[in-house]
Amino acid sequence: MKLLFIDVDSLRPDHLGCYGYKRNTSPVIDKIAEKSVRFTNYYTSDAPCLPSRTALTTGKMGIRTGLINHGGEASKLRVSEQDLDFKDNLDRFSFAGIFRQKDMDTTLISTFPERHSAWHFNAGWNQVINVGKLGDEIASDITPLAIEKLKQKEGQDDWVLYVNYWDPHTPYRTSESYGEPFENDPLLHG
Repeated sequence: MKLLFIDVDSLRPDHLGCYGYKRNTSPVIDKIAEKSVRFTNYYTSDAPCLPSRTALTTGKMGIRTGLINHGGEASKLRVSEQDLDFKDNLDRFSFAGIFRQKDMDTTLISTFPERHSAWHFNAGWNQVINVGKLGDEIASDITPLAIEKLKQKEGQDDWVLYVNYWDPHTPYRTSESYGEPFENDPLLHG
């Protein structure tokens, strides 16, 4: 099995072409979606993003992990549900840890753990790649790393690559090479 998991923070599916949006806002995502599994009924168990990603990676809702918000006591992961031995269960039973138990090579490309002091998000991965820009990274910082990792995996099976983008949180910083694709868009000049 080969799993490429693309996580785009705060991106609304109703503004993507692959989900029926009429404006050409997401040509690259749309092209990837043509050859991919696309979720149509996915709902977050917790919000905002720190509790949501913790639920995704631990398989437990925030009410169980204790992580239900950003900042303060409500943003601290509780591990009291388990008997702590030499190490905790996150390495084995996290999103990545379960794949590793099946001998799959797992890679995370994300600054999320650093940006939110969510070091538990790193649990279970064989490799964690962090561009180190603390949320100031843009897609052009992340995508080359993902492409390089995909090239390394070419012809191989049994891998997971989780790629996290932060862009929708930040001002649009589109490369000048794209020009102004919405310059004459009626929504801008209505």
